[in-house]
Amino acid sequence: MGHLAALRRTLVACIVVTALLCLPCFYLSPWVIDALVRWSFPESLGPLHYFAPLEAFGVRLQVALALALALAYPWNVVQLWRFVRPALHGGERRFLGGWIVVSSVLFFGGIAFCVWGVIPLLMAFAGSFASPGLRPVLGIAHFLRLAGWLSLAFGVAFQCPLAVVFLVRHGIVSRDALRRKRPYVIVAILVAAALLTPPDVVSQAMLAVPAWILFELGLLCAGHERKL
Repeated sequence: MGHLAALRRTLVACIVVTALLCLPCFYLSPWVIDALVRWSFPESLGPLHYFAPLEAFGVRLQVALALALALAYPWNVVQLWRFVRPALHGGERRFLGGWIVVSSVLFFGGIAFCVWGVIPLLMAFAGSFASPGLRPVLGIAHFLRLAGWLSLAFGVAFQCPLAVVFLVRHGIVSRDALRRKRPYVIVAILVAAALLTPPDVVSQAMLAVPAWILFELGLLCAGHERKL
């Protein structure tokens, strides 16, 4: 019961801080949306639209929640770390603490790579089909939903090195076995990229190529750890 009470306090602290951040993030959300549109939208696509009376309001709420979760992430991780830390030994603490830091850096790095590189390239590719007789009419909700899913997909895909190191470290699969099965891994990466991204070659390639490079990086890190 004591552990359940501690877990309850931890979760309440995380939820309260995230909820408090939602209000300032709601007022910040128009600036974030405008910055993302200016950065990634070519002129050929024209302006964005909304097609329901409260669609724009709902979009701002969703963006505010995403911003609040991102800003509250360090606080929430520290609270959860304080909860699980007493149950861990010294080696487990070092391993889990390092894993959390590296995983967070890779996740937000994947999101940054998607926002700064992939989304503008994808929207430019979409804008290349516009012509005087074919004008796009795009909605703000659809665009932000696409950007959100792509960002999440890249954040998850960038965890590939950690997954490889975890599998090798715990003896689930050997490094040599992964190297021998590299063609199958590449096929799996291509299939995952096709499932996680829109049905276009640009976004699929932009996800598959970094994921493959990160897989090779994971093999190198796993080999280095084995030597240590």
